[in-house]
This record gives sequence, structure tokens and C-alpha cells, in this order.
Amino acid sequence: MVRLLQRNRRSSSSSSVVVLPLCLAFFFAILLEKSVGVVSAWEYSMDKQETRSTLESIQKYLAKINKPAVLTIESPDGEIIDCVDKWKQPAFDHPLLKDHKLEEMPRGMRTKQEEVMKGYDNNIPSEAGQAWHQNGTRCPKGTVPILRITVEDVLRAGSLEEFMRKPRKAALAALNANVSHNIDDDGPVDLPHEYAVLNSKPGSVLYGASAGINLWNPHIGSEGEMSISQIWIAAGEHHLPSLNTIEAGWLVYPNSYGDFATHLFVYWTADGYGSTGCYNLRCPGFVQVDQNIIVGSILSPPSTISGQQYEAIINIYKDQATGDWVLGYGGNNIKVGFWPASLFTTLKDSATEAQWGGEVTNRRLHNAHTLTEMGSSRFPEEGYGKASYFRQVKVLDSHNQPSIPVNPIPRVDNANCYNIQLNYSDDFMGSHFFYGGPGRNANCP
Repeated sequence: MVRLLQRNRRSSSSSSVVVLPLCLAFFFAILLEKSVGVVSAWEYSMDKQETRSTLESIQKYLAKINKPAVLTIESPDGEIIDCVDKWKQPAFDHPLLKDHKLEEMPRGMRTKQEEVMKGYDNNIPSEAGQAWHQNGTRCPKGTVPILRITVEDVLRAGSLEEFMRKPRKAALAALNANVSHNIDDDGPVDLPHEYAVLNSKPGSVLYGASAGINLWNPHIGSEGEMSISQIWIAAGEHHLPSLNTIEAGWLVYPNSYGDFATHLFVYWTADGYGSTGCYNLRCPGFVQVDQNIIVGSILSPPSTISGQQYEAIINIYKDQATGDWVLGYGGNNIKVGFWPASLFTTLKDSATEAQWGGEVTNRRLHNAHTLTEMGSSRFPEEGYGKASYFRQVKVLDSHNQPSIPVNPIPRVDNANCYNIQLNYSDDFMGSHFFYGGPGRNANCP
């Protein structure tokens, strides 16, 4: 809108010499307002067309991704869960999965992967869960629970692309400390992401990775920022479409979920964060199997400083019978779901690297470091009960036997903001590390 400048009233004693220029100015102001008004109306019309087109695209996407529900459950924390026929879930819309077999593992079935957490006291720490079925309502047999996606979810993220996928350059930064010299051909890239992670030895051949990840609810400093704690496995060249990754853990990401809660999430890409892959079940790919743990849903309760500790035990492993990559959760290694091997190229048979740790987005508003916290917000030296941890850090071989990573490589972007400290003990922690920090502080301006 164009505002007309209001002129001060002149007294009747003003001379005609002053009145004439004012009259001319008023005449030209009217012409200017009309001409600008035409432009504004045209721009407004274009905005309306773009908005209508955007909404139509979102509605088309939602009509395809939100499958008909056999039963709908409203979680105590406000989430809407649809119980969908397991054969009609989004994954099977993928052209590579039309004839894929859906093989289930009985809930609580013991597997070799459970050895990853062998020997720890189940009471220290406790396992985090999800609230959506606490009122006793469960999905009927033959269905799987899926978090419903709304128009507001997509609009809040900024675009459909941002809602589904990680930004390519930012995602690649997690895998390469010298990212500014290696991504694209258009010069260095100043990425607003920071990491405190542990990388496996380069050139390894891996069939999975796992750890117990301490669960927290870190503060998010600015709109659009997030805090993640996750496990990655990958294969292929970092800066080429051959890069394939599978990722799982927890995150706090208000722009994506509409709240400040801590969510379980998964992610995958088969072309270096290009046009394939997405978070959770936001595109065809990941197959949901379990009826109790849902990817994308809230994990609770979070740990408290010097209080009860909670964790999410994440196990990504290769099913040697089917060839698929499986997401196991908890001390009983519950099979939450899987990524069919046919989705991948370089990651189809095995992985070449694994990574564990934390990531935050740093927008540097007003040229200051973000206040977004990583982990518990405490630095590693504060230890158990205060600093966040990854414990029983393991990789898996071709027989799904777990072992401690050999010569792992820590990476920290700014130790004054977030840091990492490697440790080993013979108790329930095993091979572990503490990580995280508060973000902006006296030493991290």
C-alpha cells in the first residue's frame, strides 16, 4: 500500500505564490497514487496466483501422502495419528517398492543387535517413549500408525521442498570439515550449521551403527533453527550424486513440527541430498512396521540436569536375510521399520562410514552466535547427568556383530560453543562420548 503524505494545513493568510505550487503538487500526487495503485493491484494479483498455486500443490501432495485412515487417534500432546493399512502406507507408492515384501519381526524378538546394549542397568538410564497410545488406544491389526501431515506443517517450513528435505549444502557439511572448498563450483559457502561429532575411520566396510543417545529438550534460539542428535551411515562420494545416507535420532525443530518438543526422526537420500529422500514418511521410502513407535512423533520425557536420565537407543543395521536397512529402537531392538535396499545405489550392500553426534543451525542474527543449545546445553567436561552423551557407540560387521569403532575421528567446529569428549568405561556406558554446549556465551560471542 502507498501512503499519501499528509500536508500541514496552511492558514488563509498564505500567499497565492505558495498555493499554486501546492495545487500542482497535489495534482501530481494523485497521478502518482493512481499509477502506483495499478502496479500494486497487478502485484497483488500475482501474489494471489502464486498463493493459490502453492496451496494447490500442497493439497495435491497431502491427498497423496495422507492415506485413508482405518482409525484416527489424537495424542495427549496434540499429535494426530492415522492408523493406515500397512500395504497402503506412503512407502509403497515408490516405483521401486511396488513388489516389495513386508516381512515383520515379532515385537521384542531377540537378535544379535541386542548385544549392542548388553550389560547395562535398565534403570540407569530409562528408555524414552511416546505418549500417543498411553490412553490404551492402539492401531488395529494389519495397520500401522502414521503421523498426519497438515497444510500448516508445510507452510510453516517455508516450502514443500524444505518440509521434506535437508538443504543439500548444509547436509553435506556434516560429512566434511572442509566443506567450503568442496561443494559446487560457485565458490566458498558460509554454512549456518555447527557440529560436534565422532566419525568412523575412513574406508571402513560397515553394516550398521548404534548407540544410546541421551534425550534432552534443548532451547531453540531463533526462528528457523534446530538442534539434532543423530547417527549417520553413508556410502559414496560426499559431493557427488553417488552419496547415499541413512540417518536417525532425535531433534527439536519448531519450523518443521510446530512445537518445541523433542521428536524421533529418520532421514535418507540416494543422490547426495538432491531430489530423493526425505524426513520420516514425508515421501515414499521408509516402511513403518511397528505399531507403538512412530517416526516423527514426540519422544518423552526428556532428561533433567542432575536428575533422571532418559535415552533413545538407536540401531541402524543391515538385515542379512532381506538386504534391507532396519531401524531398531530400545533395549529390545524393536523393529520400527526399514529402508528397502532397492532405494539405494552405493549404500545398497554396505556402508563405508558412520557418524554420531550433534548438529545445530546458527543463523547468526545481528552478527551474534545463536543461543540454540546442543544436547543438554552443558559442556562435555560436566559429565554424566549434566552433559549429553552417546553411549555404547558401536559399528556392525557383516554378521551383525557389534564392535567398538577403531581410531574414530572427532570433529568440532567451535569448541567454545559446542564440544565433544571421548571416553571409555567398563560399566553401562562402554565406549561413549559427552558432547554439546550452550551456544552463545562469554567465549562464544
